[in-house]
Amino acid sequence: MRQSGEDERVRVILVDDEPLALRSLRRALLNETNDLTIAAEYSNPYEAMSGILEHRPDAVFLDIQMPKIDGLKLGKQIQAALPGIEIVFVTGYDRYAVKAFELYALDYVLKPVNSQRLRQTLERVKEKLAITGARQAPTGDVPYVRCFDRIRFQLPDAEEQAPKWRTSKAQELFAYLLHHRNRTVGRSVLLELLWPEVEESKAAQHLYTAIYHIRKTLKAGGLEGISIHIGELESGYQMDLGDSQVDAEVWEDEIRRLGALDENSAELYESALDKYSGDYLGSYEYLWAEHERERLRLLWQHQMKKLGEFYEVRGVADKAVGIHRKIQMRCPDAEDSYFSLMKLYDGLADPAGVEEQYWLLKEKVERELELPVSSEITDWYERWKTQEGASLMPNR
Repeated sequence: MRQSGEDERVRVILVDDEPLALRSLRRALLNETNDLTIAAEYSNPYEAMSGILEHRPDAVFLDIQMPKIDGLKLGKQIQAALPGIEIVFVTGYDRYAVKAFELYALDYVLKPVNSQRLRQTLERVKEKLAITGARQAPTGDVPYVRCFDRIRFQLPDAEEQAPKWRTSKAQELFAYLLHHRNRTVGRSVLLELLWPEVEESKAAQHLYTAIYHIRKTLKAGGLEGISIHIGELESGYQMDLGDSQVDAEVWEDEIRRLGALDENSAELYESALDKYSGDYLGSYEYLWAEHERERLRLLWQHQMKKLGEFYEVRGVADKAVGIHRKIQMRCPDAEDSYFSLMKLYDGLADPAGVEEQYWLLKEKVERELELPVSSEITDWYERWKTQEGASLMPNR
C-alpha cells in the first residue's frame, strides 16, 4: 500500500474473467479521473493473486462471478494476504451487494457500469485512502463529530451538543466539506451545489459568508482544531479534522476489527452494532450523501442479520427476536426480517406474533410498495395456518 511521500495517484488492479468487461471497466475508470493508475489487469484470477502481491495496489476492482474461482472467495484471500487493501466488487447481480460487505468491501458497482455510480465509488476510494493516511488511532480523549442521524459535536468527557448553524446552507456546506474531508472541493462545485440559481458573484459572496459562519460555529463548539482552508491556486476549500474523529469512520473501523463471530465475540458485535444510532446524515435530505448512507446501512444490516442468525442457530430466541426487531425498525422494507420473526414466534409458540408479522409484511409490501409477498413466505404461512388450525381442533 502507499507509503508517506509516494505518488498520490490511486493505484488499482482490475480482475474480470471477461476481456470485454475488463476493457469496458478500464475505459470507464480512465474517463472518470486523471489521478488513477491501473497497475495491472487480469482475466485469470489465479494470476491476479500473484500480481496483487507483486504490485500491492491501493484498491482492487474484482468481478464476483468467475468460473475458475468465486470472486467473494478470492476477495477473502486478498484481504488475508493484504489486510489494508480496499476491494470494490463488480457484479451483474445486486443480490451480491450485501454479501460483499461480509468481506468489508469498500463498495460495489453493478454491470453495466454507470458513470455516475462509478464516480461515487472513485470518490469513496480516494477519500478512504486520504482519511486512512491522515487519521490517528481513535481514542476517547479526542473531539468527535457525530454524523449518524444528525450532526452533533462532542468534546472529551462532555455531553453531545447540536451546533447552532446560522443558515441551512452553512450546515450543508459543513456536512459536504466533512464528507469530502482532507480533499479540496472545487469552488464551482460548491456554488453549483448550494446556490445553483444565484448569479456567480453573489453566490461566491454567499460561500465566503457561509465559511465564516462555519468557523464561528466550530469555535463556539470547542472544535477549533477543525480547519477549513483554501486549496492550491485558490481552487476551492478543504476541511482538515486535526485530532477530531468522525463517528461513522470510527464505527466502521471497529466493525472491521471484530473478527469472527462466536460465543466470545457476540457481545462485542452487539455493542458495536448498537453504536449505529441512525443513518449517515439521515435527518437531512442531502442527495449527495445517499451513496454513503446506503453503503453504511447495508453494512449494518448485513452484520445484524448475521448476528440474528447466530442466535437463532444457538437457540437463543429472545436475542434473535430483538436483533430482527431492530433490523425491521430501521429497515422496514427488509422482507426477510418479517419472515425470520414469523419463524421465531412459531418456535416460541406465539401465534399472535406470527400473525402480526405476516400482516405487517403484507401492509408494507402489498399496500405501500404494491408488490406481492414472496411465494416462499406465503406458502410457509399457509402451511403454518393449516397446522395451527389442526392443533386447535378438539380431540375426538
